[in-house]
Amino acid sequence: MVKISTGKTTLLPTLGLILAMLLWASSFIALKIAFRSYDPMVVIFGRMLVASICFLIVAKRVTRALHYRKGDYKLLLFMCFCEPCLYFLFEARAIVHTTASQAGLITAILPVLVMIGASQILKERIKGKSWLGAIIAVGGVCWLTLESNPSANGPNPILGNFYEFLAMICAAGYTITLKYLTSRYSPFFLTAIQAFIGCIFYFPLIFLPSVHLPQAVHTTSTFAIIYLGGVITLGAYGLYSYALKHVPASKAASYVNLIPLFSVILGWFILGESFTTNQYFAAAVIIGGVILSQNLSKKGRQT
Repeated sequence: MVKISTGKTTLLPTLGLILAMLLWASSFIALKIAFRSYDPMVVIFGRMLVASICFLIVAKRVTRALHYRKGDYKLLLFMCFCEPCLYFLFEARAIVHTTASQAGLITAILPVLVMIGASQILKERIKGKSWLGAIIAVGGVCWLTLESNPSANGPNPILGNFYEFLAMICAAGYTITLKYLTSRYSPFFLTAIQAFIGCIFYFPLIFLPSVHLPQAVHTTSTFAIIYLGGVITLGAYGLYSYALKHVPASKAASYVNLIPLFSVILGWFILGESFTTNQYFAAAVIIGGVILSQNLSKKGRQT
């Protein structure tokens, strides 16, 4: 998939990306656990609130060496609108309806979506082999979804996988915008902005008539929310933002290929989830298509 360089300029970003993917894979498990006791909107708001409190504690570092450029608020708002605002709305619905393993597997198409966005927005040239890989990966996602049957952990996997696909579209918009902004702002500041805007965005949503506010505190689910806000939001997003300062967006996105592997292992180990034989074949098709879409020649394997 990706050859890891031991050079000083790429080792830390590479390790950061791998750790970020492991943390993101674990977030699917934490969401499943949190949703057992709390409404999804309450969980997502709690996650943003915990992250915001953590950033307020170190507010001086967030604003250190901040050099705002006129008009950047549009890009900052668009980045946050993609993720965490819309992204978490779709992902929350996805986790309610599908398994953590399948949701994690759908993330494998993110590099393909970033590739498409780069070709249309950044005007990068994409070779035919990469487009073929993209088509294969999307076909694998469709196959995985069609092979899915309702279960205790995934009562409506077809709908859930569709929501996760929409979340990945938002993640692609976020990645491309984030890559542009990292040239001017620190990863710490960009992650903090996401948390604060996400907190403001989700606060009124918890008062919707369809949202069930908690009547009691459930220890395990509460710790899951704290983990999502304090570890995932700060850790995974911070590491990813840091890595994007040092590697191209398309190459950073290719590390998302690790999330399906990590999520399947964690889903099996912690939640007892499993795939059918056909679903394993569909998973292989998705990963194969994504690898093909990267179109890495022997001379180009530098990350």
